[in-house]
Amino acid sequence: MVQIANPIYDVVFKYLMNDEKLARLLLSAIIGEEVVSLKLRPTEHQFPVGKALMVMRMDFSARIRYANGEEQLVILELQKAKLATDIMRFRRYLGEQYRNKNNVVQEPAEEYAQRKALPILSIYFLGHKLDHITAPVIRINRSYTDAATGEVLQEREIFIESLTHDSIIIQIPYLTGHRRNELEQLLSLFDQSFINEDRHLLNIEEFEVPKRYRALLRRLQQAVAEPEVREIMDAEDDLIEEFEDYQRMIAEKERELFEKEQRLSQKDQELSQKDQELSQKDQELSQKDQELSHKDQELSQKDQALSQKDQELQKKHEQLRRVAVTLTKAGQSPKEVAAILGIELEELNDLLS
Repeated sequence: MVQIANPIYDVVFKYLMNDEKLARLLLSAIIGEEVVSLKLRPTEHQFPVGKALMVMRMDFSARIRYANGEEQLVILELQKAKLATDIMRFRRYLGEQYRNKNNVVQEPAEEYAQRKALPILSIYFLGHKLDHITAPVIRINRSYTDAATGEVLQEREIFIESLTHDSIIIQIPYLTGHRRNELEQLLSLFDQSFINEDRHLLNIEEFEVPKRYRALLRRLQQAVAEPEVREIMDAEDDLIEEFEDYQRMIAEKERELFEKEQRLSQKDQELSQKDQELSQKDQELSQKDQELSHKDQELSQKDQALSQKDQELQKKHEQLRRVAVTLTKAGQSPKEVAAILGIELEELNDLLS
């Protein structure tokens, strides 16, 4: 058993890939085709940690030779992430690759040279698991298909190649226990189940690594003895710990905000319910007011009717009094006047009083 520096750390990964021969060996195994030449391209997405640089992404110009002897120059984008939140960074970097005017080659033509966009091949080393797929290595290979017949088309078009790309995703957590082919045996160098008490180191059984890839193991052994590498691994730990603390703080703030929003929502519902109750009471009071107004109108009408009857009675009373006075002056006795008017004698006396 040998101890190697843990390549999940960016500084160790960079140390491994800085050896062009070993980088070609590793990438050839991952791609499944021979990487003939490899040139590290300048990348702007680095930031200082300690005295060195912590690589967030590595871009290469790679010439790949396929089994049929054909060679192709491609942009090889190699990214590694410990955290699931890095997905937005991947999207941003990929967009920059498509926008980069330098990712083209000039191809000779009869009239004038043509600019051709270089194909992009993305390789992602993930320190976290995807939601559904458990395969350690996932290849996303494009295929051209006739939509009507389902026939797979073999020819390639510059237009399509310039706008789409293949990808390879390596899920480091799923490397544990998977040694089904030579690639998975090679990638055991990244298997985090081999961490010893010092998480900067992995304990590897040399015989598990195919013989032709053991130079990669030796390179990672050398990284253990590099003080600067160990120093930057410590700095990466601090950085990740601070970032995770920051994420936890954000998550706590989001939880508190969510709870406040729920409380406010509940209060809004209660206020809305109270508003509805008040509105219902207002409607009931309005209805009662209408009923009282209606009763007031009825009483007013009855008062008017009584007043009218009083006036009519008063008028009849006056008419009877005049007739009684006239009959009395004409010499009629009170009894005769009462009989003529059809009233009692007492009523006549009241009428004449």
